[in-house]
Amino acid sequence: MPVKAKICGINHPEALTAAASGGARYIGLVFFAKSPRNVSLPLAAELARTVPTGVRTVGLFVDPTDAFLDRALAQVPLDLIQLHGDETPERVAGIRAAHRVPVMKALKVETAADLDAASAYEPVADMLLFDAKPPKGSALPGGNGVAFDWTLLTGRHWSKPWMLSGGLTPETVADAIRISGAASVDVSSGVEDRPGHKDPALIHAFLNAVRGA
Repeated sequence: MPVKAKICGINHPEALTAAASGGARYIGLVFFAKSPRNVSLPLAAELARTVPTGVRTVGLFVDPTDAFLDRALAQVPLDLIQLHGDETPERVAGIRAAHRVPVMKALKVETAADLDAASAYEPVADMLLFDAKPPKGSALPGGNGVAFDWTLLTGRHWSKPWMLSGGLTPETVADAIRISGAASVDVSSGVEDRPGHKDPALIHAFLNAVRGA
């Protein structure tokens, strides 16, 4: 089965077009003010309206309030909520129930013990995402261009679909898929020519590498 790819942090139409035309299955919109990839709700709504059928629109949130989720979902058609903060399993379950949108929970990984935390989220999340722990002092929970040891995922199985993230690039993604066994991968900074700006050529290179894997 082909590996699915998510291009996260889309914030301009050219990047969205490159992702969709290149075969990405997921488009990620970041709603986190500290991120260079942050998008306003009006811009996100405009971008989301151009996402073609068959591509899922994902909204990335970091410890969001219910009020902000309400505002975002009222304006932006999202297929999946990505929670990338310190949300507890109870909070994930509450968001999923209250907003009636599937939820993907991101988990920050450095050691095998960090993967053990996934079991608490399996009953309440629709998908899991394994990302590298951010460097000390970073204000960003993801999108730092940092990878973790992919062998930690080798042979591991979860009851829910999962996605690999963290420091992936067009040059490394094939090895990451082979080593980890990932069926879905997520990239953000690895397809940028400067912080927060997606390069359509790098997006195509990444998606070609995923297809080749």
